[in-house]
Amino acid sequence: MNKKPPTPFPTTTYYGPEYFCDRKEEIKTLINNINSHQSTTLIAIIRMGKTGLINHLQYHISKDWESIYIDILSTENLNDLLNSLSTAILKTIPEKTKIGQKIWNFFKSLHVTLSYDPLTREPNVSFDLKQNEGKTQIKNLLHMLDQHHKPVLIAIDEFQQITSYPEKGTDAYLRTIIQQLKNVVFIFSGSQQHIMHDLFSNPSKPFFRSTAFLHLEKINFKTYQKFIINQFENHKKGISKEVVEEILNWTYLHTYYVQLLCNRVFMVCKKEATTKTWQNEATRLLKEQEMVFFTYREMLTKSQWKLIKAIAKEGKVYSITATSFIQKYGFGSSSGILRSVHSLMKKELINKQYDDEGNQYYSIYDVLFLRWLEAL
Repeated sequence: MNKKPPTPFPTTTYYGPEYFCDRKEEIKTLINNINSHQSTTLIAIIRMGKTGLINHLQYHISKDWESIYIDILSTENLNDLLNSLSTAILKTIPEKTKIGQKIWNFFKSLHVTLSYDPLTREPNVSFDLKQNEGKTQIKNLLHMLDQHHKPVLIAIDEFQQITSYPEKGTDAYLRTIIQQLKNVVFIFSGSQQHIMHDLFSNPSKPFFRSTAFLHLEKINFKTYQKFIINQFENHKKGISKEVVEEILNWTYLHTYYVQLLCNRVFMVCKKEATTKTWQNEATRLLKEQEMVFFTYREMLTKSQWKLIKAIAKEGKVYSITATSFIQKYGFGSSSGILRSVHSLMKKELINKQYDDEGNQYYSIYDVLFLRWLEAL
């Protein structure tokens, strides 16, 4: 990458390996899977760094592979999926190549509308198709990629979105196509863990046992600590181990929030970052987000708001219907709690995770929201 970020802690775009912390084992696992033509299901909670990991993988993957990335979170149906896949292919495969010419001819035959992003000048593809016609064309497009002289890696981010498509049996349809491909390997990435697990580990679902699993956990504390200190030092600024420890503890080692706070701290400190530096920036972040958090409060029922505050106070709740938890926070019935849990998970305000021993617990993964709730 030629362009450098304004700080050594970017929070959005991937700028290259010098700005990326660790994930060596995960990269090794993914590359081994790809080289053995084994597709992977990559699962991580929101903003734990799965998209960055895919970008980092694309940097390291052999040039013998064609690597395509699409984020389908904004798609609503199979036609949208076709548009996203086509746009990603157009950005990746040059028209001059043999397969590129074939794909371009395919686009033209379907009367594609080609537009360009006014800022990035990157192309966007849009098809005007009849209902359910997207199904056939996705199949045609994937079969064309299967004829590429290079093996193809397709990383589909937020894959759980297909479960909300109006077309019934989308997972079965896609699985049928994918089974026929000999030259295309997939990474199915998602942040809604319960849906992703259901898609790929439920024996009644078409994708059952079709991929290897990779759960993206938090980066090792000492590894992240060393990385942050080195990034400051490499840019002529200082930060002590103790201050970094405070930052990592406050952000719960959650990748995005570590990067965000370090980004802000680096920008404001002239020479040496102190405890006061990061605490001031943390306070500013919470203040900036306060209107968003007030909106959350307005959209929740009183019982849901009460429960999410209790989860914030506990940090992790293993037995959400336990008598001790109910009595401590003055809840009513366990059935009422379960209804609130279901609603909060659907709104993606809490999530269900597993600790190192495999024990299930509920928590709030938006660290800023969690820290704001703690202060109430």
